[in-house]
Amino acid sequence: MTAIAPATVSATQDDPTSGAAAAAIELRRIVAPEAHQGVATGPGVVYAVGNNQLAAYDPQTGRSFRQWEGDPKRYPHINSCERVGEELVCAASNYPATPMRSEILWFDAATLTPLRQHDLGHGHGSLTWVARHDDAWWLCYANYDGKGGEPGRDHKATTLVRLDNDLAETGTWTFPDTVLARIAPRSISGGSWGSDGLLYVTGHDRKEVYAIKVPTDGSVLHHVGTIATSTGGQAISWERQGERVLWSIDRVSSELVASRVPPVVE
Repeated sequence: MTAIAPATVSATQDDPTSGAAAAAIELRRIVAPEAHQGVATGPGVVYAVGNNQLAAYDPQTGRSFRQWEGDPKRYPHINSCERVGEELVCAASNYPATPMRSEILWFDAATLTPLRQHDLGHGHGSLTWVARHDDAWWLCYANYDGKGGEPGRDHKATTLVRLDNDLAETGTWTFPDTVLARIAPRSISGGSWGSDGLLYVTGHDRKEVYAIKVPTDGSVLHHVGTIATSTGGQAISWERQGERVLWSIDRVSSELVASRVPPVVE
């Protein structure tokens, strides 16, 4: 594949979608029947995430070499996972059932064996992703206008929560109107911290990724830029060994998709 110099996404807080013309460049696809909810990455491995399934793939050959499938009654909706050390840390919920309940699940990253879980109960919404960044846990709770939603909450109640190492809450933020308008009536489905210190999130359907900055003051996140992608929403994962390579999924074709994302300038 011919190398293409990436464009630079540059936007202002008043018009963060001004950089949306810059697009990620698709690099490759891997067929993964389990890819219903998202993707996670690790050294020499990429994981497909389904409601009650996990599968490990060799990113070079595209071959699946490890699978796990849980009881759908016990695991109705695993939304996403992130590789943290030798473990996969996954966000799970009872979606679309209400009242909403969520939990964090830990799996052995090599064997995909379930290790432990932490019940979050009925909190800010329906947990869609969990990520490790800056010596803290970051969780996103989705809320919906229709299916899976609760009375008195809609997509505008989608919340980013920070937890300390004891899983105690230390901060909460809501999403800016420029992002909420793009994800309505659904919510934030994926999130992954970039090496540039920005948080990259996706909605449920639109083929775009939003670059987000957590403010030092205030409770509303800053929308820095928008990048067009070839895939629509769901859980994403930065490849830590690659140069701005972001993995996503194509739910229609059940594929894991690697793309090179242009730098975002604040």
